[in-house]
Amino acid sequence: MPQHPNEELQKEPLAEEVIKDIHAAEAEAEAVAVENEFDLLQDELLALKDKYARVHADFDNIKKRLEREKYTAVEYSNEKFAKDMIPVMDSLQMAIVSASADAPATELLAKLKEGMELTLKQLTTSLEKHGVTMVSYDEAFDPNIHNAIQSVDSDTVESGQIVQTFQTGYKYKERPLREAMVVVAN
Repeated sequence: MPQHPNEELQKEPLAEEVIKDIHAAEAEAEAVAVENEFDLLQDELLALKDKYARVHADFDNIKKRLEREKYTAVEYSNEKFAKDMIPVMDSLQMAIVSASADAPATELLAKLKEGMELTLKQLTTSLEKHGVTMVSYDEAFDPNIHNAIQSVDSDTVESGQIVQTFQTGYKYKERPLREAMVVVAN
C-alpha cells in the first residue's frame, strides 16, 4: 500500500513514460529493420540491373556475330562450286595449248575432240555434284521445264512428246535454271 497518497499519482506518469519509451524504441527498431530491408532490396535491384545489362550486351554480341557469320556464309556460299570448276578451266587451257602444238591436223583434231569430250564430262560431273542437272527429254512435254518453240505433226511419236531439242535445259535440284527449247509432236 502506498504510504503517501501522491505516491500513487507519481507512479502513473512514470509508467506512461516507460510505455512511451518502449513504443519509441519499438518504432525505432522497426524503422531500422525497414531501412535494412530497403538497403537489401536496393542492393538486389542494382545486382539485377547489372545482370540485365550484361545479358543484354551478350545478346547483342551474339546477334552481331550471327549476322556476320550469315553474311560470310552467303558471301562464300559458292566457294565449293568454284573449286570444282577450276579443273575444268585447267582442261580447257590445256586444250588451247595443245591446239597450238606442231602436229598433223588430223591427229590434232582427234586429240582436241577427245579432250573436249573429257572436259564436257568433267564439267557435267561437277555440275551434277552441286545439284545442276540437264532436263530430261525422254518424258512428255512439261511447261515448267520445257519451252515449246514449235509443234509438228508426227506419225511415229504420240502427241505431247518431244520430237527435237534446240537448246538444252537445266535444273538446280528441282527448280528450273533454264527451260529447254523443244519441238513437240501434235
